[in-house]
Amino acid sequence: MPPPLGLEFETAGGRQLLQCWNTEGIFRLIQSIPSPKAEPFKRWLAKVGYERIQEIEDPELATKRTRAIYKAKGYSDDWIEKRMRSIAIRDELTDEWKKRGVRERVEYAILTGEISKATFGMTPSEYAELKQLKRENLRDHMTDLELIFSMLGEAATTEIARNRDAQGFPQNKQAARHGGTVAGNARRELETKSGRKVVTSENYVALTQSAKKANRLKSELAVSLSSES
Repeated sequence: MPPPLGLEFETAGGRQLLQCWNTEGIFRLIQSIPSPKAEPFKRWLAKVGYERIQEIEDPELATKRTRAIYKAKGYSDDWIEKRMRSIAIRDELTDEWKKRGVRERVEYAILTGEISKATFGMTPSEYAELKQLKRENLRDHMTDLELIFSMLGEAATTEIARNRDAQGFPQNKQAARHGGTVAGNARRELETKSGRKVVTSENYVALTQSAKKANRLKSELAVSLSSES
């Protein structure tokens, strides 16, 4: 088990050292506890591990489970379809970056920021702040239109990188900026024609409440039509 990190903090009895673990460390700590009270957590970890092995053998299971999770959270079927498509487009883009010599994590984050800035006029961190998010996934809190323009920016970036045979970080950064610009121009044109901003401060709570309201209205309408007939 990895050693805990030491975190000092002040208490009424003086300065104390608190032992801390990351997520992996916490799970391994649970596994080492001999108490019967830890058994439910150990069984859950075993179940999650087994499901992960199943998903490696059959990736379609991961997609089905993801859909089920979003459904359980209250998202509409239409939104889930767009979200799943956005995941596929994102995976295609990161695969392309990997083949073109872009290093993961830091460089991926910078390129993603370039696309977001050109598409929406703000970085992902600024976008998350607008939606009052902390550690939540930004795209899980996007509206349908936000997801659509996010997908357009990333799909355009993939296409530009391929056609220009962008290699390495600098060239892919330029492709990311151009791809985001394609989506940004489309967003601004829609906003001009519709008179409404695409970027919104709505988050998951607002999205699910809107979906629930729409489903409730559909049910009430169905009942009303049934009674009339």
